[in-house]
Amino acid sequence: MLTEQTMADLTGLTTPDLTDARTSAAVGLVWREARLLDAKRYEEWDRLWAPDGRYVIPIDPETEDFEASLNMVYDDDRMRRMRIERLVSGYSISAVAAARTVRTVSNFMVVRTEGEAVELNSAQVLVGYKREETFVLGADLTHRIVFDGGEPRIARKVIRLLNSQEAVSATGFLL
Repeated sequence: MLTEQTMADLTGLTTPDLTDARTSAAVGLVWREARLLDAKRYEEWDRLWAPDGRYVIPIDPETEDFEASLNMVYDDDRMRRMRIERLVSGYSISAVAAARTVRTVSNFMVVRTEGEAVELNSAQVLVGYKREETFVLGADLTHRIVFDGGEPRIARKVIRLLNSQEAVSATGFLL
C-alpha cells in the first residue's frame, strides 16, 4: 500500500502544507491568477508578476531548458505586457470575439521551497467558449512564487499543455 510519504518519495513531490504561510499564500496566488484570467483582468494579472518573471508554454513536454527550446510562448516582462496590450486593445485578431473561459486549478504539489521561494505543480482544466464552440484544454502547471517584501509574486509560470505537440489555433486568451 502506498502511503503519502511513499508517494512523495516516488514523485519527489509533497502535498502542500496549507498551515505553512508561504505555501498557503502561493496556492492562493495561483487561484487568484486563474480568476483574473477568466475575468480578462489582464492588467491586474500583470501586477501579480515579479519584474523578471517568465511566462512559458513549451512545445516539448519534457524540456527544462526553455531558452534553448522551441516554445509557443516565452515571455519576459516586456513581451508579456505587449501580449496584454494586444488582447485589450481590440485591434488584434486574438482580441476579436475572445473566448470566454472558466478554469479549475487543483492537485497542488510542492516541488520545493528554498529561501523566499515556493515552487508548485498543479493541474489545470480550462473550458472555453468561442464562436459557438466549447473546447477543453488540460495542462500541467508549474509556478515559482517568490516573496518580494513579503508579497507573493509569480517568478515563473510554465504551462505544459497536454496537446502541446499538436497544432494549436489562436486562443484569444492567456493560459
